[in-house]
Amino acid sequence: MSDEEEPDCPECVEGLPAYMGTFADLMSLLMCFFVLLLSFAEMDVIKFKQIAGSLKLAFGVQSEVSAESVPMGTSIIAQEFSPGRPEPTPINEVKQKADDTPENTLEVICQPGESELKVQENSGSPSPVTVVDKSNADLKKEEQIQQTEGDAQMVASVMREEISKGLVEIETQEETITIRIKDKGSFESGSAELNYDFIPVMEMIREVLVGIQGTISVEGHTDNVPIDSRQFRSNWQLSSARAISVAEELFGTGQLDQGRFAVTGYSDTRPLVPNDTSAHRATNRRVEIVIKQNDTSRPLMRSTLDEVPSDGVIEFDRSMVEDLAPNEIF
Repeated sequence: MSDEEEPDCPECVEGLPAYMGTFADLMSLLMCFFVLLLSFAEMDVIKFKQIAGSLKLAFGVQSEVSAESVPMGTSIIAQEFSPGRPEPTPINEVKQKADDTPENTLEVICQPGESELKVQENSGSPSPVTVVDKSNADLKKEEQIQQTEGDAQMVASVMREEISKGLVEIETQEETITIRIKDKGSFESGSAELNYDFIPVMEMIREVLVGIQGTISVEGHTDNVPIDSRQFRSNWQLSSARAISVAEELFGTGQLDQGRFAVTGYSDTRPLVPNDTSAHRATNRRVEIVIKQNDTSRPLMRSTLDEVPSDGVIEFDRSMVEDLAPNEIF
């Protein structure tokens, strides 16, 4: 029997084995995983130095190198004298210490017309006394301001309903009371005749003015809208005519002394607010009754005229004029 023929080897498949691809992928993923771990890791510097020190001691690493000392220069003064603690030297000098002592102020306010005493007491020294005379004019002014505020509150309480309706306003400033008649319901546009429905308000104002002392100024005001009608050529005429209408209505019953009054028209020269809107223009259209309780010019003038002699010659003390400075003579 012939020798059996050896079987042929199967042909090898070209290329790498199939597992090599999977193995390479796993290695790549592991490498990426460790790179990410390293990038996200936080290094403890203290522990790292401790480990490095232990390794240095274990392996005998020498980091310090001994060196010879550098020669230093010497000084004869430093050799002979050693530094010591300085001792203070007393000086025969006497100084007086002065302290600021706060002052105790005692203020005594006396009755009107008397003196106001202010006593300042200093420790260790006599107490100086300063006497400050409070002028009667200041006291009278304070009393007049209080009287004015009381009169204004009285007017506001009497005309409470008219104020709530927006027909009038009450304003006080020191010794002056202002009763402001607003444009609402008082006059028609371009007219100086009071509306019939507003007459009861004027009667109430008249009754209030009877019990208040002082000079009274009736002042008319308009907005900046020009007017040129057959009756009024300008806002000056319109404001003056409205002020006259209010004054004549107040004089109707004869209860008020006309010598206390003055009538003025200001046109649009004294606005309360800018004339930029219709509401602001309506606010500026008004008639104000200004009561000045500190105005004594009229009584002084009247008393002076009453003292004029019949021959018309007024005698005065020339020394009063001679003592005046040139800029005080007018």
